[in-house]
Amino acid sequence: MSKVVEDLTHGRIREKDTCHLDPDLSEGMYPRMPGWRPIFGQRGASARHLARHGISRGDIFLFFGWFRQVEFLSGTYRYVLGAPHLHLLFGWFQVGEVLSRADAAPAWARYHPHLQDDYGPDNVVFISSEVLELGSAAVGIPGAGVFSRYDERLRLTARGRTRSWWSLPAWFYPAEGKEPLTHHRDPSRWQLQGDRVFLRTSSRGQEFVLHADQYPEVVPWICSLIQPAAQQLAAADPDSAAQSDGSLPAGARDNGAGIP
Repeated sequence: MSKVVEDLTHGRIREKDTCHLDPDLSEGMYPRMPGWRPIFGQRGASARHLARHGISRGDIFLFFGWFRQVEFLSGTYRYVLGAPHLHLLFGWFQVGEVLSRADAAPAWARYHPHLQDDYGPDNVVFISSEVLELGSAAVGIPGAGVFSRYDERLRLTARGRTRSWWSLPAWFYPAEGKEPLTHHRDPSRWQLQGDRVFLRTSSRGQEFVLHADQYPEVVPWICSLIQPAAQQLAAADPDSAAQSDGSLPAGARDNGAGIP
């Protein structure tokens, strides 16, 4: 990964520079202690925003990031000339536990920086559920994971527009009486066109919250996004599905949208 990062940043970020995985969604990224589950830490204004909206067990994060197509040419990674800048969904995470103190964390979780360093009084750590709990449509799907392959369904950026203009199903439109996606109260940000709505997202967007009790369509939409990824996981590792109940184990980059 250091080769990719060094090439794409022209050496601005190097192999010895440090970072931490947050959200940490993929089991194979580090050696893990027994019992590991995906984990996500937050602090400051973003953590307070989540708390105000009551994000807790059962709520779901869909993580999105800024992506651009890359090619490997003459031994160097580079961005494809003219490739669009895109916001894409790259992972999901259903909350299983919420922690605010390191002494309350299981031993396997204490490697995470939000459980080691002083991130202030608003520090919060989310641990994923073992399996996704969204009714019969989600049976056998891990509680958190990554979308390992590009899929048009994961693309948020509208075609022919800059990356922060999103194309979403029309039911996202905040009709009268509905609480809009947080940070997007300004009606001028929304353009309803047929079965789609275009949204000019706030910059830099983080922790957008949508309340599923007002937007019931969001649950089957989430399942339609995650099911193909879970099927890819099962195909790549058939033994992962060989449990008596037919379920998949929970184990398997920084913006997010919380959906309680």
